[in-house]
Amino acid sequence: MGIVIRQTFKNTISTYIGFGIGAINTLFLYVNFLSDEYFGLVAFILSSANIMLPFMAFGVQNALIKFYSKFKTKNSLNSFLTLMLLLPLVFIIPTGIIGSISYDFIATLLSKKNALVYDYVWYIYITAIAMAYFEIFFSWSKVHMKTVFGNMMREVFHRACIAILLCGVYFEMISVDTFILCLVGVYVVRMIIMKLYAFYLKFPVLKFNRVEGLDAILKYSFLIIIAGSIAMIVLDLDKFMIAQYLEIETVAYYSVAVFIATVISVPQRAMHQIMMPLTAKFLNENNKDELQSLYKKSSINLLVISGLIFLLIVTNINMLYEVLPQQFSGGLFVVLIIGLAKLYDNIMGNNNAILFNSDYYRVILFFGVLLAVLAIVLNMIFIPKYGINGSALATFLAICFYNSIKLIFVKLKLQMSPFTINTLKLFVILAVFSFAFYSFEFSFHPIINILLKSILTVLLYLVIVFKLNISSDISDLIKKYI
Repeated sequence: MGIVIRQTFKNTISTYIGFGIGAINTLFLYVNFLSDEYFGLVAFILSSANIMLPFMAFGVQNALIKFYSKFKTKNSLNSFLTLMLLLPLVFIIPTGIIGSISYDFIATLLSKKNALVYDYVWYIYITAIAMAYFEIFFSWSKVHMKTVFGNMMREVFHRACIAILLCGVYFEMISVDTFILCLVGVYVVRMIIMKLYAFYLKFPVLKFNRVEGLDAILKYSFLIIIAGSIAMIVLDLDKFMIAQYLEIETVAYYSVAVFIATVISVPQRAMHQIMMPLTAKFLNENNKDELQSLYKKSSINLLVISGLIFLLIVTNINMLYEVLPQQFSGGLFVVLIIGLAKLYDNIMGNNNAILFNSDYYRVILFFGVLLAVLAIVLNMIFIPKYGINGSALATFLAICFYNSIKLIFVKLKLQMSPFTINTLKLFVILAVFSFAFYSFEFSFHPIINILLKSILTVLLYLVIVFKLNISSDISDLIKKYI
């Protein structure tokens, strides 16, 4: 776990810096510098682009990691990399042509509930391409076990640029329309910078020789397109469907609540960058002992860290909503229920990496279809009845079902489970802390209250985790800094 811990630690720092900037953007700049309608429009554009991302990337970002270590000669590797660079165009070019011909129909369909969307549909397409190629170039660096720069670009760069652009709107240096155009430009620039870094690590030599195992690569890519798109659909389906049933400003209120809960997923995002290539390596080498060790350690380490973040959110959520504009205060239930879903994601450890890189990757397609159908049906049922709370509940139920069947499948097929007795101990600790600190408040200003409760929670939590030796890696890290 040495390289995992080192790069995860650096990635976690950069990811939290990014989320810190994102928190300023989402909780303060967006809500004060843009109207609710335009904030909702931005959330809709980015969510829709995320839904398109797997199709635009054509599964290449995962195929690159899975198959890279199998090519041993320069010619075969260059042919493989050439294929990885050009394969996404199979979807991007036809989509652009169809979009040009049918723009009015597509734009009218998407703007049926909110007319503001009509003029911005092209922005979704361009942003999706930029996001897709960014992920491909990031995977390019991952196979060289270099994830820190890419993670910085993925988590910090665009959020910092957006903060500057929002300030430009506030000081009337740019219009809202120009802001949205520049927002798309930020994603394009980010993709170009990532490309330059990836090519610095391994400059491609275009070779058009037949790639060994081409059928397996294409089959894998096609299945990953569907599986990846399903995963993205679940992440952003709620915002997309809210815009079809409710006023677009409601997407802004929901996005703020989801952003708060999504902070819990930061450790997983950070560790995932290095776990993917390592898991692929262990699977390709058939090293089951190392794989099982990685599975258990990644699960408990992620649960320790994400559990602390969950506690900080739960114990401070009431005070946090005290400092936000009144219209955003209806998202309390959304934060709590999405937070639980994100916590469940974290205890999965490298489960996703195992499934995506093993011979059982096809099952992801089947599970994903069930997830997408379930999420769509539940959103259709709950949003009209319960609004944004219904969408959060639908997402929670769909994710719990999806994660559970993946855990069961890996246990049955690979005889591996991420759980230990320490997992149970940690759940008890989290439950006790949550109930004990939720209703306890100091009689100070909300910001001071949040600071004091956070310090108290962190200290008590870390002491207990250290004394019970819940995670040897975390305990060693605490000893190092002590």
